[in-house]
Amino acid sequence: MAVTLEAVQAVLKDQVDPNTQMDYMSAKVVKNLRVEDGNVSLDIVLGYPAKSQFESIRTSLINAIRALPEVKNVSVNVSSQIVAHTVQRGVKLLPGVKNIIAVASGKGGVGKSTTAVNLALALAAEGAQVGILDADIYGPSLPMMLGITGRPESIEENTIEPMEGHGLQASSIGFLIEEDSPMVWRGPMVTSALEQLLRQTRWRDLDYLIVDMPPGTGDIQLTLSQKVPVTGAVIVTTPQDIALLDARKGLKMFEKVGVPIVGIIENMSTYICPKCGHEEHIFGTGGGEKMCQEYGAQFLGALPLNLSIREQADAGRPTVVADPDGVISAIYKAIARQVAIRVASLSKDMSSKFPNIVVQNT
Repeated sequence: MAVTLEAVQAVLKDQVDPNTQMDYMSAKVVKNLRVEDGNVSLDIVLGYPAKSQFESIRTSLINAIRALPEVKNVSVNVSSQIVAHTVQRGVKLLPGVKNIIAVASGKGGVGKSTTAVNLALALAAEGAQVGILDADIYGPSLPMMLGITGRPESIEENTIEPMEGHGLQASSIGFLIEEDSPMVWRGPMVTSALEQLLRQTRWRDLDYLIVDMPPGTGDIQLTLSQKVPVTGAVIVTTPQDIALLDARKGLKMFEKVGVPIVGIIENMSTYICPKCGHEEHIFGTGGGEKMCQEYGAQFLGALPLNLSIREQADAGRPTVVADPDGVISAIYKAIARQVAIRVASLSKDMSSKFPNIVVQNT
């Protein structure tokens, strides 16, 4: 008896996506399933970038389907398709950008900018089109971390082209001023400059725009969270109580303005001595996970306190680029997939599906 469509669907129901922990049928990622004369073909279209996972997913599904009796040939194609998701009520999406992810900390010195850059690079490494905006007008660090020099071009009036580094589209006030020039501006000027950077940069078909937020919960943070179409926010903290105290404030700010919390990343979680291998929790332990339990947030992962992360960022080649196959890069990529999975689970933006209604006097 030939293999049936129902039998193949039952197998797909038993197979679990290692990243989402959902079976492929329930996740509704199975497309174009065909079963004919013992030949089985299907597409798996993931809602998150996972280029490094495609082959292992494909192989596991082929092996599972081949185990069915009377199966002759199996063809499985795995890909990703990233869509735009809803943002705060009354805020329109940005042209050329599907999803904006704010990376915030509430407190300086927790490695937020380094985490944001490596997160952006990890999403790009997994196959997404990614941009990054340096929202720290007073202390822009993006030019150094991406190793970008020069000034952005302006092809059209009142617009600037994004700079490019390691496959990322990037925009920062640091590209427009001298490296040692201080920004002696009051709040309204800073928020105006930030909005111009965001809206006048000609972003090109981005799946994700990562916004590296400045520390705190002041003018810039409020402007971003109220006027900018933010899909979700990622909070970066260290395990110590003083950092968690400020991280909670950042989390609550986003909640108040209706921005979903994608999850929490614990940076500088542990230090492993490179000489003797001894592990030390310098800033305490379990703080990020405890905060997740308190607020019902997703724990996205923990990153070590490691000299190479700082050295590589300072040299303009962050860890995901400098050591793409290393252990720390693997952690960044795993966190990036979890961020993308959480974003994919949010409501989709349907504004483009509805026609514009124009009322005219006739």
